[in-house]
Amino acid sequence: MPETPLPHLAVILATDCYDTIRPVVQHLRRQTIRDQLEIVVVGERGRSLGLGHSELEGFARVAVVEVESLSPIGPARAAGVRAAQAPLVFIGETHTYAHPTWAETMIRAHARSWAGVVPGFGNANPRSALSWAIFLLDYGQWLHLMPAREATVAPMHNGAFKRQVLLELGAGLDQALTQGDHLTILLRAAGHRFYFEPAARIDHLNVARWAPWVHERFLGGRLLAGRRAGRWSAFRRLVYFCGAPLIPALLLLRLRKVLRAAWREGQLPAGTLPALVAGGVISTVGEMVGYLRGPSPTAEPKMMEFELHKVRYASRQAPVPR
Repeated sequence: MPETPLPHLAVILATDCYDTIRPVVQHLRRQTIRDQLEIVVVGERGRSLGLGHSELEGFARVAVVEVESLSPIGPARAAGVRAAQAPLVFIGETHTYAHPTWAETMIRAHARSWAGVVPGFGNANPRSALSWAIFLLDYGQWLHLMPAREATVAPMHNGAFKRQVLLELGAGLDQALTQGDHLTILLRAAGHRFYFEPAARIDHLNVARWAPWVHERFLGGRLLAGRRAGRWSAFRRLVYFCGAPLIPALLLLRLRKVLRAAWREGQLPAGTLPALVAGGVISTVGEMVGYLRGPSPTAEPKMMEFELHKVRYASRQAPVPR
């Protein structure tokens, strides 16, 4: 009997139940090379995921990985990477929706020597200025309207990596998939390079209600700074604290080309620029608190709620495939 060919790309999805990732899977079902995709679902041990088996038909492989906890989510995603069989792994989220040619375009880009390929991001709830502000702050540098190029940074989620490259990090992979820019730092230190492929389009859903928006921005800044500064000296934390007020201006400077491209396409609603500045300021305040006091013990579960159920805080429901 001939051997079953290995899938080409694994999508790692950490979730509390199948309903949470159903819209993501529905978009993956529309992929032009669905039969070459592997779906790795990571859930907590002893908790029924309620998998929609009929919706998971047609993929090359479907695997379920059990972990003790999804919080922090980095080790859970790392367990999914280790359990995958495909040579390429995509660290997915519960609120990102792939366009039909996304997977084949990512695989084609990986035919070269890149360790990681970043897709082109679109906004899944584009009518809200708050949504655009948070989207641009987090993913603006990879807006799908920007030209393909070598990337200096790859996000720890929503990027596709050669699985072997990630496995070479060993136990360090858990932390690399937890802390903001840690994965990029480790891979670049090992001599690896990344590529931005805007033709591999994926849409990201964003928080767009005022109170959750402010809360998410602050907590995200505090967690990022607290994790980053965990092993720093008091002097280094003080230096970063004093320099943090420059961050909003630097963000606007870094995003100037992205903003021009989005304005030319008529994509940005009124109020986007003030919201962008406000979001940068709130995140900066969170970082300053994080540098001085570290991450709040309650921040992780609160951010996990945003991570898993972002659709609850968006201006509209997650898109449904047509």
